[in-house]
Amino acid sequence: MLRVLRPMAEYGVALLLLIAAWWYASGPMEMPRYLLPSPQATMATLWSMLLSGELLPHLWFTLRNILLGLAIGAGTGIVGAYALYKLPRLATLLDGPLVVFQTAPKIALAPLFVVWFGLGLTAKLVLIFSLVFFPVLVGALAGFRGIDSRMHDIAKLLKLNPFQRFWRIDMMAALPGIFVGLKIGAVQALVGAVLAEWISGSDGLGYLMTYAGATYKTPLLFGAVLLTSTLGIVLHAALTILESRLLAWKVQDGR
Repeated sequence: MLRVLRPMAEYGVALLLLIAAWWYASGPMEMPRYLLPSPQATMATLWSMLLSGELLPHLWFTLRNILLGLAIGAGTGIVGAYALYKLPRLATLLDGPLVVFQTAPKIALAPLFVVWFGLGLTAKLVLIFSLVFFPVLVGALAGFRGIDSRMHDIAKLLKLNPFQRFWRIDMMAALPGIFVGLKIGAVQALVGAVLAEWISGSDGLGYLMTYAGATYKTPLLFGAVLLTSTLGIVLHAALTILESRLLAWKVQDGR
């Protein structure tokens, strides 16, 4: 339980410190309202949008795209990592292309995805996938390669079939590495979703940011940024809780 509550408390303290600094800059420091709206004005804007029913559809649109893109990217990354783990020659062959794919600037590729796949959901998911796939692949591959060879000997003694060996031995042993990739991928998925909404679309938190910036509605702009950051914290916390549940068997070294 302590392993779950501690990161949640850290996230909460960090968020409170950020809001306190924000309040001080917009209050006692008397920064211009058009540059930095107060937390009260930002919250009032979000609350009015929530009551009018405008906010939740945008929030759900972004969250849905994040979850879909993260699921596709994570699933493909884990399967790809297992294939590279089982086929070392394939890993050597694909090492260069994968690095080139990862180093390609996604901001530059995003407009191309819109041209290739249109303005709908597909282009957004492809962009999110491109940001999630590689971190999960690297984390999962490191986890698979770190499996103790003695575990495979135990699997043979227990006469486990290939599926049982994959699920009970390989996946369980690789979970720490997989969760490292998932946590990085979740942040990348959030960035990709917002970026996709900047470039195309009329829904989502990214769209609210571009609309607020174009119309000089800084309270709405800061509100959309705050919601995006909060969404990232919630995703990271959810993965931390899931990790603590699935890795409850793992002995901690106390560090």
